[in-house]
Amino acid sequence: MDAIETIIWLAEAPDAEKTGIEIEGDGGDFKRICTKLCTGGGKTTVMAMLIAWQVCNKVSYPHDNRFTKNVFIVAPGLTVRNRLQVLMTGGDNNYYHEFRIVPTTLQEKLHQGKVVINNWQALSWDTSNDILKRKSVDKRGPKSNEAYAREVLGPIANAKNILVINDEAHHAWRINPQNKDKVSKEIVKEATVWINGLDRIHAARNILTCYDFSATPFAPSGKKNDSEALFPWIVSDFGLNDGIESGLVKTPRVVVRDDAAPSTKDFHSKLYHLYADETVKSNINQSAKPEAPLPDLVIQAYNLLGADWLEAYNNWTAISPETGQPFSAVPPVMITVANTTETAARIEYAFLHKHLITKELCDPACLIHIDSKTLEKAEQENIDLNEFSTNDDEGEGERKLSQKELAAILRDTVDTVGQKGKRGEQIRNVISVGMLTEGWDAKTVTHILGLRAFSSQLLCEQVIGRGLRRKSYDVNPDTGLFTPEYVNIFGIPFTFLPHEGGDEGGGPPPLPKTQVEALLERAEYEISWPNIIRIDHELNPKLHVDIKNIEPLTLDAADTRIRADLAPIIDGKTDLRKCTDIDLEKIESLFRMQRIIFDTTARVYEAMKSSWQTQATPYALIGQLFKLVEKYLQSGRIHIEPPLFAMDELRVRIMYMLNMNKIVEHLWKYIRLEQTEKIIPIFDPNKKTRSTTDMPTWYTSKPCFIRRSLYGLIPRGLPRLKVRIY
Repeated sequence: MDAIETIIWLAEAPDAEKTGIEIEGDGGDFKRICTKLCTGGGKTTVMAMLIAWQVCNKVSYPHDNRFTKNVFIVAPGLTVRNRLQVLMTGGDNNYYHEFRIVPTTLQEKLHQGKVVINNWQALSWDTSNDILKRKSVDKRGPKSNEAYAREVLGPIANAKNILVINDEAHHAWRINPQNKDKVSKEIVKEATVWINGLDRIHAARNILTCYDFSATPFAPSGKKNDSEALFPWIVSDFGLNDGIESGLVKTPRVVVRDDAAPSTKDFHSKLYHLYADETVKSNINQSAKPEAPLPDLVIQAYNLLGADWLEAYNNWTAISPETGQPFSAVPPVMITVANTTETAARIEYAFLHKHLITKELCDPACLIHIDSKTLEKAEQENIDLNEFSTNDDEGEGERKLSQKELAAILRDTVDTVGQKGKRGEQIRNVISVGMLTEGWDAKTVTHILGLRAFSSQLLCEQVIGRGLRRKSYDVNPDTGLFTPEYVNIFGIPFTFLPHEGGDEGGGPPPLPKTQVEALLERAEYEISWPNIIRIDHELNPKLHVDIKNIEPLTLDAADTRIRADLAPIIDGKTDLRKCTDIDLEKIESLFRMQRIIFDTTARVYEAMKSSWQTQATPYALIGQLFKLVEKYLQSGRIHIEPPLFAMDELRVRIMYMLNMNKIVEHLWKYIRLEQTEKIIPIFDPNKKTRSTTDMPTWYTSKPCFIRRSLYGLIPRGLPRLKVRIY
């Protein structure tokens, strides 16, 4: 909450409250704000809150330039890009629904937001030099900023004032010429494409604000003290210390002592930093075949860590006495971070040939060997595994997969470690060369062994971050706190992270989970209902008159003149022999009933409009007034004297027209303006109906019972719920 509250305050607080607060930028033209959140601390959830805040405010206040409903998210690779799909505002499979970030009354506004998510490789473009090197006859120059923005932004290509979110933003920094030669060319290329691409988008569409999210927001400096390269635009810091102390992530446990001789340099256990031991360092840095034996210290480390992993494995797979099912359907995972591909091959060989005592880690089907370079290539290849088949089209056998397809399968296996029903569900042992893919969110990691140089605490934090995600967020009913979870570490020299000792192997076993879901085979019992996101109360003005209670109005024909005679004056006297007359009865077209009603309505409207207090425009009431006037004139509440005069319809109409002022003054005293309330349901435009089949699957560790005595009493129309024990 501290992160999102800080972001909102910086945008919405009055300038007077922000006096003296200046956030240094990166030297570019667009504004950057960075939030530092540890791995497993909820970066994606904060992103969802950020998007909801921006979109809902922009839809509510379209002229407020502090907000936008167009969001562009940049990720460091396909793994992270795919994981961030939960930030799309449409549909049900997103964080807005899962964590109830916005109430149902704001769902309609949220759905108006547009979110585009892409990996940084999509920001690349062909420079003039690249075009000159082409063998193609197409020698058109590089794209303009306008064309580039349209291609990259896609669905929001025409939008202005775009919100940009950089996930794992420590990849996005401007090149410092002094440090350029100290950083690898691949890292420099990524940072250059990322930032320069955003510069081009800003030039064409204007970036309202760029929000950076990272657990390690450092720009590579080539120095051991990485704090010197911290992003100066960091506004919120929730580091590993905070995450561990709050219980949002696992607690790392490192080796504090063993029963052998410690290191003579710092008196630490040699298991604390395996690579620092000279015998280990010299051995794993030499060229060797896979079958070459590992150093004794490494074998001892694996045996100890493997024995501890086995204890955790037995705890997880033990049968729950309450449910009769294993506590967990997926096993705990041990990770090795090796220095070279040759070392990783030797480690894999040792496991596959069972040179280590923990045989459960030696199963080839449960072991995966990751080459970081191969994985990086797979991150750049957007291959959908559902689109190709392993069957040979020409025969009945299986076809040979290409290197790209094999890399895509490897990436999918790594991405789904610990996820039930996925390719990587039963993986127990992960051997990697270099860093694992960022965004890797396996929650079942319990043990990590580092077998490489750790030159900085930043690198230590990045490695340990791959194993800090909690498996469960169950609250202990006795303490009211999260049940502690641990990750046990060998070979990674932490100096600033809090850690705990203890004798528990990998932490306590997870609580048994009960899966609750709707059964497709019982769709006949489905219940559907309107998907109403809110109820609007609309006040409609209505004119009312009680005709029966209107006092009769009497019009006297003797006081109404419809005929006049005119005589010429000759010699000072009127000559009655030459009279001419003006008789209104002869001009019948002037006294049509429809005209009389319209004229009477207009007169009544002019007399009453100043006294009507309504939010609606007064002209909206003319239609109602017309019907009331018509009803009154035909009601017989207007009497004409003498009665014989009223026998002639034409004379009646003439009387109405000539006595219109009397009719208007009499009628308007009886007309009343009333406000009637109308309830209007507002449906979700994306899904107007929902049903019991839309009920999301959830897991609970609370006891679940089905009372058989009541089961038969459930009405036939109610859906049955399926419970599975994991």
